[in-house]
Amino acid sequence: PIVIKFSHVVAVDTPKGLAADFFKKRAEELTGGKVKVEVYPNSQLYKDKEEIEALQIGSVQMLAPSLAKFGPLGVKEFELFDLPYIFSGYEALHKVTNGEVGAKLLKMLEPKGIIGLAYWDNGFKSFSGNDPIRSPEDLKGKKLRIQSSKVLEAQIRALKAIPQVMAFSEVYHALQTGVVDGTENPISNFYTQKMHEVQKYLAITNHGYLGYAVIVNKKFWDGLPADIRSQLETAMKESTEFANSLAKAKNDEDLEAVRKSGKTEIYNPT
Repeated sequence: PIVIKFSHVVAVDTPKGLAADFFKKRAEELTGGKVKVEVYPNSQLYKDKEEIEALQIGSVQMLAPSLAKFGPLGVKEFELFDLPYIFSGYEALHKVTNGEVGAKLLKMLEPKGIIGLAYWDNGFKSFSGNDPIRSPEDLKGKKLRIQSSKVLEAQIRALKAIPQVMAFSEVYHALQTGVVDGTENPISNFYTQKMHEVQKYLAITNHGYLGYAVIVNKKFWDGLPADIRSQLETAMKESTEFANSLAKAKNDEDLEAVRKSGKTEIYNPT
């Protein structure tokens, strides 16, 4: 069989983890076993800083990195997704990701040896910390973990906080040991990485979007037989619908789980 190694950095029971497993199942079914998808979650193969390079050299065939990863790659336009409060909700967001702008952005990855197949939602980010977060002033002077993105850096500096770029797999330990004071995450990442165990406060700010682009190595994709590629496109289309219908429900469910744990106080700003 044709083997697709699909690597990602989050837990299995997140929207991305579940969608990756759904894609594996559908790809293998639709190709009648001609394609075998091996999913490697939780940074098993590569940390988020290393995985794009691994894809470009063909060590893995498929990834779903967060959109902030494409700025450092030289496609700065993707940083529009990091702008705070740019989308009023999922409907406004999907007009972009499912429309002309979304397609145009994915096309910009091709000169880098990458084909963009789809956008998968995770959700909107909220701030967490060990001190109450009732207003922007409460983040002043705090060390906050962010992904590598000039826009996110500027956003944290605008709050008079200190941005700390760090691999996702290192965040729990950094919060636990006080290397950073807080972070910003969609609730599904916050909960599945057990950050609620080491963060006393969570403010539901929904200030920025975190989504992923499912990408493949261009040489690998172009080299596939046309019928197989078409079956994989169908599997990806179904997986995208699955991922995006799941994302909001999963974040709501995980927020309830954080609340029930009693470890983190949740604040809803007016």
